[in-house]
Amino acid sequence: MKAGLYIRVSTTDQTTLNQEIELKKYCEIQNIDIFNIYKEEGVSGTKTTRPELDRMLQDMRRKKFDCILVWKFDRLGRSTAHLLQVLEELKNKGVRLIATSQSVDTDTPMGKFFFTILSGFAEMEREMIVERIKLGLARRKKQGKKLGRPKGAKDKGYRKKGGYYGRYQKKQTTPMIYADENTKENQTNKEVLV
Repeated sequence: MKAGLYIRVSTTDQTTLNQEIELKKYCEIQNIDIFNIYKEEGVSGTKTTRPELDRMLQDMRRKKFDCILVWKFDRLGRSTAHLLQVLEELKNKGVRLIATSQSVDTDTPMGKFFFTILSGFAEMEREMIVERIKLGLARRKKQGKKLGRPKGAKDKGYRKKGGYYGRYQKKQTTPMIYADENTKENQTNKEVLV
């Protein structure tokens, strides 16, 4: 089995050496080959994109290793929603996540149980946010205040349709070339709704 080791410390004053020693010792005891060590020094765990984390996830998507080892789950991420997102992707790719100091392996029944509990917390967090937003909107509506984005200087003129709408429309129409050589019309200018 090959593993990617992810090590992170929040400040440059801290050292990654302790985590690295523990993870290497675990790999030696469990007979796990180390594919690569991904080190983040001075990077906050609240950030969802981090250079080494992104590189590790790309290698995981390319199936370069079978499991990811971290010292603790909070090394991977401090946001429950982000951690859950990463865990879900690992599960879909068939990659194990092992937190050595917490004795959690997502391939074991206890690890799966932990993943389920974490999913429940993330869902509860999302529902609480939605509930707070709805309460705030209801209060503002009751006060007679206008809801939505305030009208600004850019709203006075015609608004061009672009972005997602433009890309969506582009996907919906594609030029159609007919294989029938007997058709004498201009064959490449016909557009068909997909």
